[in-house]
Amino acid sequence: MQNRPYNNNNRRNSKDKEEHRINEAIREREVRLTGDNVPNGVFPIAKALSIAEKEGLDLVEIAPNAKPPVCRVIDYQKFVYEQKKREKEQRAKATKVVIKEVRFGPQTDDHDYNFKLKHARSFIEDGAKVRTYVFFRGRSIVFKDQGEELLLRLATDLKDVAQVESMPSMEGKRMYMILAPLRAGSKKNKSENKQTGEES
Repeated sequence: MQNRPYNNNNRRNSKDKEEHRINEAIREREVRLTGDNVPNGVFPIAKALSIAEKEGLDLVEIAPNAKPPVCRVIDYQKFVYEQKKREKEQRAKATKVVIKEVRFGPQTDDHDYNFKLKHARSFIEDGAKVRTYVFFRGRSIVFKDQGEELLLRLATDLKDVAQVESMPSMEGKRMYMILAPLRAGSKKNKSENKQTGEES
């Protein structure tokens, strides 16, 4: 019997072998065959291997727990490559959300406020969310109104790059607010509205 044109691909690394059994590694007496341009149905393993050989492709077990196991006639290297490519794209889309914290006191002076405003703007422009809070020590809790005003002032000063995701709320001795970067569409609409206002 001549060597199969895909025999050089039969020896896969251990990781691939754990994922799928292919070609001679499939030990079942018969399998259910699926694939493009090949007869579909239940065949003895020797026949299924012969069909894969004729196509110059691999016999890949995709449902080992089925009775009989389901196999596809495909290019296994291409299959693994495309699978890894899809996984990589999915990981890229599921980008981790970075959250930075900016802390204020209830009576923060203008110099300190502007310094922290600059940092918050930098975080937002880098694509991070900003979890900003006012910490009340001891009797300073009586300045809750000032703390809320300070957070809302920050939201107003960053409205060109950020939107309020969570309004100021108390948690223990801290008042929190969360700012998130504006979506691209929001920035565009904001810019268009500004231009319209200038023209009118």
